[in-house]
Amino acid sequence: MSAALLEAESLGLDCVQVFTKNQQQWKAPPLKAEMVDDWKQHLRRLKWQGEAAATNLVVSHASYLINLASPDAGLRAKSLELMREEYARCVTLGIGQLVFHPGAFTTSSLAEGMERISAAVAQVLSAWPDAQTVMCFENVAGAGSTIGRKFEELAEIRKRAIDHGAPAEQVGFCIDTCHAHAAGYDLAAPGGAERTAEELERTVGLSTVRVLHLNDSKGAAGSRLDRHEHIGRGTIGAAGFAGFLACPAFAGIPKVMETPKGEDASGVPWDSVNVALLRRLAKGDVPTDLGGVLVVATAKAVAGAKPTKAGKSAVKTTQPRKPKAKAGKGKAAAKVVAAAKKSKTKKKARK
Repeated sequence: MSAALLEAESLGLDCVQVFTKNQQQWKAPPLKAEMVDDWKQHLRRLKWQGEAAATNLVVSHASYLINLASPDAGLRAKSLELMREEYARCVTLGIGQLVFHPGAFTTSSLAEGMERISAAVAQVLSAWPDAQTVMCFENVAGAGSTIGRKFEELAEIRKRAIDHGAPAEQVGFCIDTCHAHAAGYDLAAPGGAERTAEELERTVGLSTVRVLHLNDSKGAAGSRLDRHEHIGRGTIGAAGFAGFLACPAFAGIPKVMETPKGEDASGVPWDSVNVALLRRLAKGDVPTDLGGVLVVATAKAVAGAKPTKAGKSAVKTTQPRKPKAKAGKGKAAAKVVAAAKKSKTKKKARK
């Protein structure tokens, strides 16, 4: 697992997200003492592990197999057991945030699904009432019966979990830009980031947002399509991310990329390309051309322009043909590296 920390360090990042086990399997071998020691030594060296979850710059993503909302008693029991294991591993490794998808209610109802999730989270946390690891519900694009497309749904699940006895400080949220955009929170529109921040404050409370996933979207706003794209090359676009990074509400929150792996046409790892662009956008510098992707709007336009008469965003992109990229090689336990946490702009006018 330490390979994920070293990869993030090589990219000049200050936070990271990992898998603590094979995310496609229900069972996992116990963590070896020497691996845990090596992991913690790197964390101390990098100073990514604070005394409180709010200062912990390490995130884990739980297995995609887990569905705490399932009406199937057998699947739900397996999911609960695996979530307990995921949380225990985070506690052992000193990981501050455990991100997971709420689940899908399938043949039951939304209300029943939310009740199952909240009860399960309370059960998991009952074994670790004083642990620093925060369980973070991740918003979803909203396909099928998945729960968490609307921020109101996330807020309700957290409220119910607390009602079931979960400590409030151990339950938070992860907001994914691709998912939010596809769910209908248009981040490409002028002022989209500010409106999204206002909605988060109104519903979940911004203080409970512990992690941000920075991913562009292949699908249009409101499409409910969960397909991640490279930064600036999707329907959010470079100007949309410039606006997001300029929004004060999102400053200081660990930001993690989950963009496609591999290399661009010139052989540069896509992680490096995406990180470099995010840093440029964080300064309010929006390029006009991303290797064939024409960015029409500027950061200033994102902050102050009004929608067109047709109601469409002033931010437009034209998509190039996809270059043939080499297949990315997965690194043990690493999900993706994270984008820099501290994003500052030069002028308030760019917000």
